[in-house]
Amino acid sequence: MNMQHSASKSNLPVIFTESVTLTMSSREIAELCETRHNQVVETISRLFGSGVLRESRNTTRRVQPEGGGRPMEVYDLTKRDTLVVVSGYKDELRARIIDRWLELEGQSIPASLTGPQLMAAALIEADATMKAQALQIKAMQADVSAHERLTKADGSLNVTEAAKNLGMRPKDLFDWLSHNGWIYRRAGSANWLGYQPKCNQGLMEHKSTTVTRADGSEKISEQVRITPKGLSVLSKLIFPTAKLIGGAQ
Repeated sequence: MNMQHSASKSNLPVIFTESVTLTMSSREIAELCETRHNQVVETISRLFGSGVLRESRNTTRRVQPEGGGRPMEVYDLTKRDTLVVVSGYKDELRARIIDRWLELEGQSIPASLTGPQLMAAALIEADATMKAQALQIKAMQADVSAHERLTKADGSLNVTEAAKNLGMRPKDLFDWLSHNGWIYRRAGSANWLGYQPKCNQGLMEHKSTTVTRADGSEKISEQVRITPKGLSVLSKLIFPTAKLIGGAQ
């Protein structure tokens, strides 16, 4: 846990002479959650890439392990971003992170504060913690509701229709699917195809459609489509906290 100090001014009565920004390292997250550090780093990098982590710096610092070995690149996250990273973890693992934050935040109260000032600081901190937890619960409830709506939807969608439901431009969704191993094109073909592992998982499927040419002849074209299950997975990967729009509602 690191502390960054910055001077602050306010019209309210001054309790602290300086503000303290607490951060938790990706290494400590991995230790508390009993998982590999590189897996935590991969999750953080992905969430930075999708713009979900917005309070922390998208930079790392080099740390030398105490027992020796190769140095590791470590992220430092704010409380909000830490809770976002572990939002998909099991209940007991998230509880460890929250308990650790409460412990460290308690230690961050200056020892010089006594009496009414100490009480005021404790109340402010407790109120901020409760509001942050309430926001996280609300976001998780919205995510669960979206997941239920999508998995119960009938029929698959083409990529353009799926983009509308995700609130994205079709071009951006095509680019994301292509760069993340969902779709590809054969050499010399203009049609997109879904990778077989994604189809086997029930995330995508192919449908044949008949297209009438200008000369009256017909052409059979194969189109990749995203299933309701696939749309639900995409909503979590691309916009973990976004509200879906369009036909999925």
